[in-house]
Amino acid sequence: MTASSDLEISAEAALATDMAVEAIGDRYGDPDDDLPDEAEMSLFDHLEELRLRIFYGLAAVVVGVVICFIFVNPIVELLEVPAKGAKFLQLAPGEYFFVSIKVAAYSGILVASPFILYQIVQFVVPGLTRRERRLLAPIVFGSTILFVAGLAFAYVALIPAALNFFVNYGEGVVEQLWSIERYFEFVLLLLFSTGLAFQIPVIQLLLGMLNIVNSKQMLAGWRYVILGAAVLGAVLTPSTDPVTQSLLAGAVLGLYFGGIGMVVLTGK
Repeated sequence: MTASSDLEISAEAALATDMAVEAIGDRYGDPDDDLPDEAEMSLFDHLEELRLRIFYGLAAVVVGVVICFIFVNPIVELLEVPAKGAKFLQLAPGEYFFVSIKVAAYSGILVASPFILYQIVQFVVPGLTRRERRLLAPIVFGSTILFVAGLAFAYVALIPAALNFFVNYGEGVVEQLWSIERYFEFVLLLLFSTGLAFQIPVIQLLLGMLNIVNSKQMLAGWRYVILGAAVLGAVLTPSTDPVTQSLLAGAVLGLYFGGIGMVVLTGK
């Protein structure tokens, strides 16, 4: 048998192998690249579904705001606890009414956020592969837990520390009579900014799983992270006291290095 015949037989065998692999792939598919329940949708169908998801989300926010406005007084009393007996003044007619609306709006968004997140997931999931869907559940769950942890950290540590700093600074010089509107602007902004800052590990884990950044690269930039944490603490805190900024910056650093640990555990 000649060399050319051997080459022809090898080529035919390779072609047959490729055809067999392709046939198996067509039959069973790549489980990681599958689009389960895949259905063709036109651009207008996508826009219509997006419109409905946005409508459902806004309706949930409206319902949440109405419910929170009905129970706004207990919510206000809960948010006044970190002030430790400071007296609040209504400096203009209707000031407390508008504060109540603001508190109900923030609380309503918080109450409706699980349903809003569900609508986002339902809109995104049909276009994800099985592998991407497996990533979605832990990311959503972890993000929710961290946001709640951020709210708790701000309520228990940041807000009391900031208020204690201001009270002690002016003790014996000024009487602690605070505008109720300014107080709640301070508290609500600090709560939500801290909740957002606690999303750092989720972002790191997502970047690691998508092979965009690995743990060594994250650790190599620790100097910039320290500087960024200080800047973030100054930007996100509505007050200018060093205690609150230091606490938030320290929490950001802890979350960042904890996120690196999570990325390492995933093998990235």
